[in-house]
Amino acid sequence: MEKKKRNRIIIGISIFCVIYVIFALRPLGTELHLSPEWTVSIDRLKEKKDGDVPIPFQLGQSIGYFTEDGRIITSLTYPFNSAISSTYYATYGADNIKTSFFRADGNEAGSISIPGFPFFDEDRIFVFLPGGSAVVQCDMDGKKRWEYESYAPITSFASSKGGTVIGFADGVIVSLTPDGSIDQRYSPGGSETDIILGTGISEDGSLIACISGQNQQRFVVSARNGEHSKIIFHEYLPQDFNRQVMVKFNRKSDTVYYNYNGGMGILSLDRLKSSHIPLEGYVVQIEEAEMDGMVFILSRKDRRFTVTVLEPFAHPVATFQFDAESAFIQVRDNALFVGRDNKISKLSISKR
Repeated sequence: MEKKKRNRIIIGISIFCVIYVIFALRPLGTELHLSPEWTVSIDRLKEKKDGDVPIPFQLGQSIGYFTEDGRIITSLTYPFNSAISSTYYATYGADNIKTSFFRADGNEAGSISIPGFPFFDEDRIFVFLPGGSAVVQCDMDGKKRWEYESYAPITSFASSKGGTVIGFADGVIVSLTPDGSIDQRYSPGGSETDIILGTGISEDGSLIACISGQNQQRFVVSARNGEHSKIIFHEYLPQDFNRQVMVKFNRKSDTVYYNYNGGMGILSLDRLKSSHIPLEGYVVQIEEAEMDGMVFILSRKDRRFTVTVLEPFAHPVATFQFDAESAFIQVRDNALFVGRDNKISKLSISKR
C-alpha cells in the first residue's frame, strides 16, 4: 500500500515536470525585428510605372515621392517653402500671391489665387493668410470654400475628414465642420497664461484635444454636446513646453497621443486613463503600422533623432537613434521608411 502511494506521488511529480518543461520551452513572446532592405539617394530619379503608389517625403529643402520598392519618382528643391501630402504638392515664395499645385503623379491639379501659405493634409487644401490669424479651406480646384479669422494669431492647427481644429494665441480653441460651420468654441483656461500650443481632432470631428496654457500647462479633451462643449478629460502636465507640440488621434479615434516637455502621454478614450513614456526633445511625427497596432514615434533633440516603437497600449518595445539635419518616417503595411538628410531607407517589420 505504501509502495503504491509512493508510485502515485512519483507519477504525479513526473507529469508536473513534463508539463513544466513544455511550458518553460514555449516562447513567452516574440521579438520585434527591423530588417534593412534598401537605401536610396533622393536625387536619383527613376521612371514612374503604372500602379505606383507614391509616398511623400520632405527632407531639408527637397520634397518629392518615392515607391515601396525604392524608386524616387519625384524630387524637387525649393528656395523658400513647400507643402506636400500623399495627394498634392506645391512650392512657393515669400511673397506668394498665386500658387499652382500638383497631384502626386506630377500633373497640375489646380491653382490657388489666394495670397498666403498653402498647406495640404491628405486631400484637404488650406491656405494660411498673411498676418497669421486667418485660414481658408479650398476645394480640389483651389477655390475658396470657407474662411475663419480671429484677432489673435493661429498657434496650432489640425484637420481630419470630420473637420478642422484651430488653436489661437489668446487661449481659444475652435473646431469647424467640413463646410466651415463652428462646431466647438471655448477657452480651456486653467493656466497662468492662456495659449493653445497643440491641437488634434477625431476622424468624425466630434472630439478635439489640445495642449493649453503656460505655467500649469494641461492636456484637455472635449466632446461636442449639443450646442456646447463638454470636457471629458484633462490633466496637468509635469513640465511646460514653450513651443508648438504634437497632439494626434489614432485612426480609430480611441487613443490620443500628446507631447509635453520630457515625455509623451497616451490617453485611452475608452477608459479615460492616461499613460506616459519619457521622451527627449519634441515629437516630429507619429505613424501607425498595420501589424499588431504598433506605433512609431519620431522625436528630435538638436541633431539627434529617435525612433520609438510602441505596442498597445503604451509599451515601448524598441528604439534607435541617428544624427541628421532633417528626417521623416512613413509606415506602409509592414514596412518602416526612414528619411535622413538626402537618403531614404526601408526596414521591414516582423516578429519572430
